[in-house]
Amino acid sequence: MKLVLDLHDIYNKGGEIDRALNGIVREAIAKKATLVEIIPGKGSGQLKKKVLRFLDQKEIKALYHRVEKDSKNFGRIFVHFRHK
Repeated sequence: MKLVLDLHDIYNKGGEIDRALNGIVREAIAKKATLVEIIPGKGSGQLKKKVLRFLDQKEIKALYHRVEKDSKNFGRIFVHFRHK
């Protein structure tokens, strides 16, 4: 199962971005999704950096297996999960 989070609509609302990211990670765990696709868009790259900083937090990092930046599309990040 794959979940998708598109951040285009809330790109300039810091609190909402954190809530949306937290929500999608929790949803992936609850639904045992193996992949979450986060779309920060191409823009200046600031939103992508924010997403990567969020994913790099110790308590969040413990919840997923690995992060993959899409080599063909700069505006996508894949978060892979392993469920036991």
